[in-house]
Formats: sequence, structure tokens, C-alpha cells
Amino acid sequence: MYSYLTGIIKEIESSYIVIDNHGIGYLIYTANPYQFHEEEEVKIYVYQQIREDENTLYGFKTKEEKDLFLQLIQVKGLGCKMALPMLATGSIEGIQDAIERENVLYLKKFPKIGDKVARQIILDLKGKLTTTATGEKVTEKFTELVEVLKGLGYKQPDVKRVLPQIDSTLPLEDQIKEALKLMLK
Repeated sequence: MYSYLTGIIKEIESSYIVIDNHGIGYLIYTANPYQFHEEEEVKIYVYQQIREDENTLYGFKTKEEKDLFLQLIQVKGLGCKMALPMLATGSIEGIQDAIERENVLYLKKFPKIGDKVARQIILDLKGKLTTTATGEKVTEKFTELVEVLKGLGYKQPDVKRVLPQIDSTLPLEDQIKEALKLMLK
């Protein structure tokens, strides 16, 4: 499994790019290939899908984009080829906001997403996304804290509610203690 690839973009097509990494050309399907430029050196986050008859790489410019893609493909009835166009035509924050607010109409605007799949996305992902509905991203300084609290069984919205009240300069152990105090209020 790959996390990311770095290399120089050698080809840009309508649905994919080719990155040269030490003489090997990786064909990577991306949401919007035209956001890249030929001969540009890039770091692209990738997801590798291995099936009986194919081995495909999907690429993303940011880790947040990849994380949302990974969450979307966990939804019953929604595969990689349906999730990728969602990222191409919608913003990360817009998709997350639509899920949190149960906005079926927004989700149905994406190619191949009907009423049934839109409702399934909401059912499977509401309250489980890695960023808040207002688009605020979890900062790097709280990543470990969020994982610990989720591991203890707290739901994503509850964790997000207490983060602004915690001092990010504290050691992780103290952040956890502070977060637990705030959760019990």
C-alpha cells in the first residue's frame, strides 16, 4: 500500500496523470488532472485499489482530499469511480457540510449519485467525518488527541466541540485530561 508518491508529471489526460518516479511512470487517476502542470515536481497522496482484474492508483493533491475519498468509498453502493467525480465537482467542505446537514439535493448533483446513494452517504458518514461541518480543519497539533478520544468511544462532533477550549501547547497527556474534563461537563 502506498501513502504518497513524489515525482515529475510527464502526462496529463482528461482523467489521469502520469508521474515519473526514478524512471517508472505511475498512471494515477485524479479528480481534476488539470490542476497539475507538466514537468512540475509534485507530492501526490495515493490510494491503491487492487482487484482481481485491475490494480489502480487514485491520487489527491492534499491529505484531506484523500481522507474524504477513503470515507466515501466505505459507503455501501459508492465505489472509487463514483467518489472521484464528487471531489472533482465539489469542495471538501461543501460535501462534508451537505452530509452533516443531510442535504440530499446537494449530494444528488454529483454524477451517478441518486436519491438512494445520497441517503446512504448521509446514513453512513454523518458525524464521522474528519473535519467539522463549518469547514474548520482539525489542526495537526490535535491529531493525536482526536484519535485518543475517538479510541475511548467519543463521537467526532463531541470531540470537535471541546477542541477550541484546549491549550495546544500542553503535552498530550494534559490535553487528554483537559478534554475528558470538558467532555463530562
